[in-house]
Amino acid sequence: MNYKEIAKETIGYLYKAHTSIRKSGIDERLIALVELRVSQINGCAYCCSYHAKELSNFGIEQDIINRLPGWKYTNVFNDRQKLALGWAEAVLDNKDYAVIKEKLKDRFTEPEMVELTASITLMNALNKLRITLAEED
Repeated sequence: MNYKEIAKETIGYLYKAHTSIRKSGIDERLIALVELRVSQINGCAYCCSYHAKELSNFGIEQDIINRLPGWKYTNVFNDRQKLALGWAEAVLDNKDYAVIKEKLKDRFTEPEMVELTASITLMNALNKLRITLAEED
């Protein structure tokens, strides 16, 4: 199903929101990293491929991209990246908000926290649309 064409205006707003997040001033590489992790958790093959290529285009080494599923158990991600990835998992799992949110406050500004959370929830929605309505990749 060509859901993007069927609901062109609605889906267009989702992509405009994505563009807005990317222009917000928060590090695009961090956002792409989080978007890839969200896509991995949701199992969106198209989005995983897209964001892995995007990270590669940003100059992120393939070895680092490959380690993303095990981000908790490697030292290739910095503290800020690990906090963002932990936040993504908390938002998707609907748990551990309070603990991680307090840690986020030490490393992220309030606008960054809002944009990061918007990115996570938006990517979750885009993944679900792609998985449930798009033709198989």
